[in-house]
Amino acid sequence: MRILAAAICAVAAIGCAAAAPDFDWGLPRGVAPPPVPADNPMSAAKVELGRRLFYDADLSIDGTLSCASCHEQHNGFAHSNPTRPGVKGAAGRRNPMGLANVGYFKTLTWADPGLTSLEQQANVPIVGLHPVEMGMQGQEAEIARRLGGDACYRQMFAAAFPEEEGAISLAVTTKAIAAFQRTLISWSSPYDRYLRGERTAISQVARQGARRFQTAGCSQCHAGPAFTDGEFHVIAPIRSDDEGAYEKTGRKADRAAFRTPSLRNLEVTAPYLHDGSAKTLGAAIMAHEGVPRLADQDLAQIEAFLRTLTDPDFLKAERFSVPKSFCGVARVR
Repeated sequence: MRILAAAICAVAAIGCAAAAPDFDWGLPRGVAPPPVPADNPMSAAKVELGRRLFYDADLSIDGTLSCASCHEQHNGFAHSNPTRPGVKGAAGRRNPMGLANVGYFKTLTWADPGLTSLEQQANVPIVGLHPVEMGMQGQEAEIARRLGGDACYRQMFAAAFPEEEGAISLAVTTKAIAAFQRTLISWSSPYDRYLRGERTAISQVARQGARRFQTAGCSQCHAGPAFTDGEFHVIAPIRSDDEGAYEKTGRKADRAAFRTPSLRNLEVTAPYLHDGSAKTLGAAIMAHEGVPRLADQDLAQIEAFLRTLTDPDFLKAERFSVPKSFCGVARVR
């Protein structure tokens, strides 16, 4: 089983740095936990705080948008619209990615190779300007004021960050959100169960699809158990004003290059691609110009395989959903 854990780290292009030994990840046997930065160790108190913050619209300037507004659990923590508008009707820009196993990924957004930690990434929707999402740029003190005005939040921050002596800031807020996101782990799909020896977990058609997925070259980028290599690729000529990773790197080779998304829970994360332009799995597959022309039977087999990556437990787990109570008091709806 230790061999399996090492393989997940290596083949999926993910890190496996040491995590808090006393934190219960609830992982299947032999699966390594995601890497955890030394300055943000895991704790149950921190994860519970991050869970509440993930669902709190007070992190947006007008109180209308939370992290969960764009990342909905029943959609695999993606969104069913091509893009999601920000506060005050600010236009969305890219399709919200699903968050299953996001703690394992070495890069985190569609087009910024420099964003490599969840703590960094949490700042993007909260204070980012391109596009404006939650609209809190320049309002960091307001975040502390709003959260600090809630006695339960003061209690939760003190428990999660005792070293801060009760101080609330954007920095510790994003650390808590990152800790919660690291627990968004999905290793219980039918395909996972099949790999663990449950031979009837997927159909014969899906098994044929898994083989066709390999021979068609899909697995070159959608690699390993994470189904992403974490790299940035051009899958078709640029068709819009979105120049992808080129905006950050300035490298001509990165023009229209976008990060390989994970395929986990793909069945519920439509629409697909960075702009949400593919409404179906078939359309997303055929948008890849390097993919050889597939017969209808081949396409159906690959789609059957991709549907086996849906993890029903992940989509319904209460530990990931909006909290029902805060500090022992039922949440007011």
